[in-house]
Amino acid sequence: MELDRTRRMRCIRLAVLAVTWVALTIGSPAQAQSVAELAAYAGADRTQRLIEGARKENALMIYSSMTVSDMGALIGAFQAKYGIKAQHWRGSSEDIRNRVTREYSASRYDADLAETAGPDMEAMVREQVLQKVVTPVSKELIPQATFAHGQWISTRLSVFAGAYNTNIIKPADAPKTYEDLLHPRFKGKLAIEAEDANWFMSVVLHMGEEKGLKLFRDIVAANGVSIRRGHTLLANLVPTGEVPLALTAYSYRVEQLKNEGAPIEIVYLPPPVGFPTGIGMFKRAPHPHAALLFQDFILTDGQKILAEREAVPTNSTVKAAPAGLIFVDLPRFMDEGGKWTKLFRETFTGR
Repeated sequence: MELDRTRRMRCIRLAVLAVTWVALTIGSPAQAQSVAELAAYAGADRTQRLIEGARKENALMIYSSMTVSDMGALIGAFQAKYGIKAQHWRGSSEDIRNRVTREYSASRYDADLAETAGPDMEAMVREQVLQKVVTPVSKELIPQATFAHGQWISTRLSVFAGAYNTNIIKPADAPKTYEDLLHPRFKGKLAIEAEDANWFMSVVLHMGEEKGLKLFRDIVAANGVSIRRGHTLLANLVPTGEVPLALTAYSYRVEQLKNEGAPIEIVYLPPPVGFPTGIGMFKRAPHPHAALLFQDFILTDGQKILAEREAVPTNSTVKAAPAGLIFVDLPRFMDEGGKWTKLFRETFTGR
């Protein structure tokens, strides 16, 4: 009788283990599916559903290369509006991508969102760790900010801009096109940043590869182009007169200098080129409601905060983008970066 009882207890334990195993086996796909369904939900109650779910989660982990102070301002405003706790782990864009790749390989799912430079966001698309998201907020953004794959969306831009010293070059003499740079009045006055092969690819392909390469080679041959390392340095050298005309300064720094009273003016030679930074939710985000709510927040209320902190937002209701703006084709540059880096160096340095 004691033996029968022991057998019954053993059978019960085995049954419990079997049920637990089944639950664990099907649990992960169910969770992944619910994240995907939530990310695709576009009903009229979407925002309210996200708020209610996020308050139950009451947690959010963001991996971002944004400065601590800038992300702190965003998180503070988000928490004040919704009462949801959020954390920020800061690293370079490459650090973020490598950390997420390691975590997913180890079946660890700590992060909800990544917000970092476009090339590494695009690399994470290829590594299949980002979730496709449908958000009604995209209609407020410039069209280039939303990508066909839907796995990340641009939050802010680095816009390549021409910048000239107004004490040396008068507005009437400033170039309006790249062809204008062939004029002898620009001899010895031109400079670019040393690593801007992605800008070069974008402009040359827009012109037509053969035509564009010839034009820039002709500009270098006629008037020369000096190379400076660092976009901030390049912009800072314009007011001093050391660089009378910078071709690839970042627009936000030019505007900062202009607002400080420096003798500098911005000029967008067509096509103006934008280098995107963006945000995306991970496929196994542990707090998907909060992640989607924060993504919508950074693309709406957060855009004003970013603009106040000198970033270039992608929400057209906050600040208009330069006319005719194009984005760096990130997938193409990832595939052809070696070619365009070589062409860039050969064109501007002769090496």
